[in-house]
Amino acid sequence: MADFDESKSDAAEPEIQPDWMPAGCTKLADGEYDAIVLGTGLKECVMSGLLSTNGLKVLHLDRYNYYGAECASLNLTNLYEKFQAGEPDKYLGANRDFNVDLIPKFIMACGNLTKVLLHTKVTKYLEFKSVDGSFVTTKEGKVLKVPATPDEAVRSSLMGMFEKRRFRNFLIYISKYDEKNPATWKDLDLKKMTMKELYVHWGLVEDTHKFISHAMCLEVTDDHLNQPALETVMNLQCYCYSLERYGKSPYIYPMYGLGGLPEGFSRLCAIHGGTFMLNRDVDEVLFDEEGAAWGIKCGTECAKATMVIGDPSYFPKEKSTSTGKIVRSICFLNHPIPNTNNSESCQIIIPGVNVGRKNDIFVCMVSSAHNVAAKGIFTAIVSTKVETSNPGNEIIPGLQLLGPILKRFDSVVETYKPNDDGLSDRCFISESFDSLSHFEKDVDDMLSLYERVTGTTLDMNINADSVEPDY
Repeated sequence: MADFDESKSDAAEPEIQPDWMPAGCTKLADGEYDAIVLGTGLKECVMSGLLSTNGLKVLHLDRYNYYGAECASLNLTNLYEKFQAGEPDKYLGANRDFNVDLIPKFIMACGNLTKVLLHTKVTKYLEFKSVDGSFVTTKEGKVLKVPATPDEAVRSSLMGMFEKRRFRNFLIYISKYDEKNPATWKDLDLKKMTMKELYVHWGLVEDTHKFISHAMCLEVTDDHLNQPALETVMNLQCYCYSLERYGKSPYIYPMYGLGGLPEGFSRLCAIHGGTFMLNRDVDEVLFDEEGAAWGIKCGTECAKATMVIGDPSYFPKEKSTSTGKIVRSICFLNHPIPNTNNSESCQIIIPGVNVGRKNDIFVCMVSSAHNVAAKGIFTAIVSTKVETSNPGNEIIPGLQLLGPILKRFDSVVETYKPNDDGLSDRCFISESFDSLSHFEKDVDDMLSLYERVTGTTLDMNINADSVEPDY
């Protein structure tokens, strides 16, 4: 009979933890990574996608059980749960038919976000469709279409006959202007000349200044009028180029909502070995004695990395500074917005100066045409940057344009920007999404974040005409 050795046991040997592991903790997933990304907002997902394609080992977490974080597209159940509105109203239709954006934005067809999508080839995961039209309100409150063709410009009541001629000559100058070719400048130095001086040079009246600046250059205040004209002219060129390329408006929008954008970049990251964990909150970002982030703690599990990237909500409060607040109202309608030519999707810009404000008010509307609502239901979102102690009143000019509203969800969110560039504390923090109706300024922050993290600039020389979605 064999001897029985009582020193041996069937119990598994405890896993030996690495020396960096805090006492009482175990590894989260694989434990060690090159980068940890917190939050599945668009900026964070772009970063994890780009870093993983560069060969870095990435761990990506989000406290929510869906992709997109604060810029997610929610079905009815998640939307009503988020706003604590009870059970979804039956008359709206099936839950699966809805993808409601929490942050309303359109994509400039030939803008920088399109270039990022093309650069990463994420366009193969997404389908896009153009937005029907862009509109602007006058100081009398009329909703008028921003002209998309020469014929529309001639018929538009935005300008008088002689002003239209001056407007046309101005746009010809803008279309031919090349910052690298002085022969196109017509002796105008746009690095010194202000935007107001440029308008005056072309004989344009003040109402036309407002229309071009707010509806085409997409400036939200009048501050740019007294600043060098070059940046605003570049914005106008992008708008005009996008408009020429796609006709009805300069904007495109993904089928099934903006939530598809972070999902597409998440898929890119996963294909290149990234690890994703949804519905997993982060209790703490861990710092060493010098104040540099080295990992995260979730319950009794920890992960280590050389950098931590994320939105401001995941980091200690002292890492960010408030930049203000944004008020938004998500409204369900059973009709298109009046005075928009029965558009199934559109944007309306209310210049702030026309309603006694500094910042513009934006109205974005989408529908079943983009597979984001049940047939016959239209989702309109009114938003602006908060200027007073009564945010609800600030969006009234936008709400008044909508007609009868079936259901409304209001929110006021605080926005933040990082205090440092992250190079010393290894906390690379994105800025909160702004109040604008497009992504151009947000992409600037995204590109800055990429440069801070990698030390290199992302190649943006790709031609935005390369995209071939369903327009």
